[in-house]
Amino acid sequence: MLTLLFTATAVASVVGSTIATTKPPWAHLKVETTSSGTLIGHQAANKTCVTEFLGIRYAVAPVGELRFAAPKKYLAPAGTVYEASEWSADCPSNKPLVSAFPDFQQPSGLRVWKNFAALNNNSVSEDCLKLNVWTRNARRSRAKKPVLVFIHGGRFQIPGPHSPFYNGQYLANDEDVVVVTFNYRLGIFGFAGTPGVEKNAALRDHRAAVEWVRDNIASFGGDPSRIIMFGQSAGGASVDYWSFAWKKDPIVSGLIPMSGTSLSFLPNTPEYSQSLWYNVSQTIGCGGSTNNTAAVLSCVRSKKTSVILAAAARVPALPTLALAQATFHPTVDNITVFADYEQLSAAGAFAKIPLLAGNNDHEDGWYRISGWGAGLNFTDARWALFTQRAFTCPVAHSADYRVQYGVPTWRYRYFGNWDNLRLYNGSAGLGPKGSAAYHGSDMNMVFGTAADVSGLQNTPAEDATIKYMQGAWAAFSRDSQKGLTKYGWPAYKTSKNTLVELVYNNSPKPDFVDPAVYDAACPAKNDPLPGRGAF
Repeated sequence: MLTLLFTATAVASVVGSTIATTKPPWAHLKVETTSSGTLIGHQAANKTCVTEFLGIRYAVAPVGELRFAAPKKYLAPAGTVYEASEWSADCPSNKPLVSAFPDFQQPSGLRVWKNFAALNNNSVSEDCLKLNVWTRNARRSRAKKPVLVFIHGGRFQIPGPHSPFYNGQYLANDEDVVVVTFNYRLGIFGFAGTPGVEKNAALRDHRAAVEWVRDNIASFGGDPSRIIMFGQSAGGASVDYWSFAWKKDPIVSGLIPMSGTSLSFLPNTPEYSQSLWYNVSQTIGCGGSTNNTAAVLSCVRSKKTSVILAAAARVPALPTLALAQATFHPTVDNITVFADYEQLSAAGAFAKIPLLAGNNDHEDGWYRISGWGAGLNFTDARWALFTQRAFTCPVAHSADYRVQYGVPTWRYRYFGNWDNLRLYNGSAGLGPKGSAAYHGSDMNMVFGTAADVSGLQNTPAEDATIKYMQGAWAAFSRDSQKGLTKYGWPAYKTSKNTLVELVYNNSPKPDFVDPAVYDAACPAKNDPLPGRGAF
């Protein structure tokens, strides 16, 4: 392992002519040796004590015979030197259209919405299985740091890492942890449903990325025995899926599913996913279920990315009680995804590693914009049911099952309602509280990116909240068994004042309440259907 600091003028003597001869724009470089080659990092833009490594390849480009298939581990040829200074291209996806919603708060509401929906001009390529690392430069201590690996959300359809929401420089700097984000395949490319190929390539991408972290993170000052997975929305569900899929070899020492667990939605059946695949294959002229399976697959693999995406966008969604659910989704294979997570949870068939789980008070504040676009005229009560069944109740049930089996567990509910992050104010059809603590708004606290996302300054209370929440996530990462207890959070217990209310009335000081305050209306058996379309 090599960990060195160089001035810009010294770089040429280390890496020779492998990199460009032009002088890089940063003053100090950090060079690390990994399975992806010798990586040259650079100063983060706003936290110059942090070194940032962008666009590190963790798997072979999933093209040709690897399109739709499980990822193949990447091992760099000897002597490879990579200047890790550019974001990876986004993985191909069908993004939502820019919303025509007329009541975005000025001047920041639409900007925040677009940043979260990944509506930007980033480049797109199937060669996207790459990750990013942020680590604060060594000071006095050489102790290995905890590692926080993030899985982005977006209904398994929307790109994530190259978004101001998920920039790791602030968390890495303020808490001296190593932060990792990564791309994974989306939509039909991640959940193809084709016969004869391993299902859920996207979830297998997750595994490949975490294995890369396990094998290489020590070079960045990280401790491979203290890797925490955290994710939001679809990423939160993926974090929880992990505990069932890899219970015998979880690698990680703790899980933080945010606004999503394995109980938040029903996965696709193999038959349904296969029907989606053949819908696309027939649309693009590659045949259907009556044709040779291998021939159909080979034909689809030969088609342009744009052609496949256009056909996938026309596949009709399942009937729904709420919003339309994305079609190409996690599919039952009994390896990475299972049919009945309630039954598995009741049986304790998950990795017994600590859990920090929670959701936002007004998750529907985000989805009401989509509902407006779809012409849904839900009452406030109907939207409250949406949040309850897609988020509150699944989190409650998942946490309760962990406690039942003695797993150290903590649970929170986030209430922050900040001026610079507000999407809209209260109005007819949008609820009296406006967007409030909507889906994804807590990400700005954990990553510390609120000002970057909104383009507006934070309030002092907002900055205090960022400091407090980053401290909690870091405490869990340092010691997933007892760190939050030391931070002042009670271990979660049903019917006791152990649910942590974060930023209630925008106060950085937490409250601890009985979970029944929010869970009393939850059904005894989890039922996510009234919340369909959230994932």
